[in-house]
Amino acid sequence: MKAIAAAERSGAADTLLGMALTFIAGAINAGGFLAVGQYTSHMSGILSSMADNLALGGVGLVLLGLAGFLPFVLGAACSAILINWGRRHHLGSRYALPLMLEAALLAAFGILGWLAYPLPGFGAGAVPLLCFIMGLQNATITKISGARMRTTHVTGIVTDIGIELGKMVYWNRSRHIAEKVAADREKMMLLILLLASFFAGGVTGAVGFGRVGFLFCLPFACLLLLLCVPPLAEDVFARPRNIRSH
Repeated sequence: MKAIAAAERSGAADTLLGMALTFIAGAINAGGFLAVGQYTSHMSGILSSMADNLALGGVGLVLLGLAGFLPFVLGAACSAILINWGRRHHLGSRYALPLMLEAALLAAFGILGWLAYPLPGFGAGAVPLLCFIMGLQNATITKISGARMRTTHVTGIVTDIGIELGKMVYWNRSRHIAEKVAADREKMMLLILLLASFFAGGVTGAVGFGRVGFLFCLPFACLLLLLCVPPLAEDVFARPRNIRSH
């Protein structure tokens, strides 16, 4: 469990973490739609909607789009700040820091939603929070995997699957060509797993939010905590020993 969110990475750890985060992203995206009436990871749609509304003179709707777009960007920026701060301080939990923040925000969203919904204005505050969480998570897995994986950007995942499929069916006329076109089957399998995890998370989130409500966020927050606590605890308990050794 410790290796999944630790600074020392392996291909298996990246795959497991990517699947876990993609599952959570799918669940929060679908469940959030049922809760607040808007998908919170779909930045292409939000930006296109802002452009359409601006052209039609709907300034209020443009501002509503910004309330989702800007928090997503800020969430990604926050992830970069936390990870680079952890790297600067040589923390093994550098990747666990933004995931711990995500767990806290998810728990807060679930509890506040359970207490406050359907008070007027709840959705206006919930959408920026969920978009911030999506940006935070997407940037974290991007940093961890060296931009090989995304958890909320399904368009990119599907595009990469299509590219690998095109390589797979490409006919190399000669076996002696220096630059033979060949699919990266390992990458394609990873992408398929991520896509399946997002879809499974979406189904789980839609069913869970529909039956349980906002408190269905709490199991996802607990899952993130399970991933984060081991490397964080190692840093906390290792630091006093390092100080004494010097």
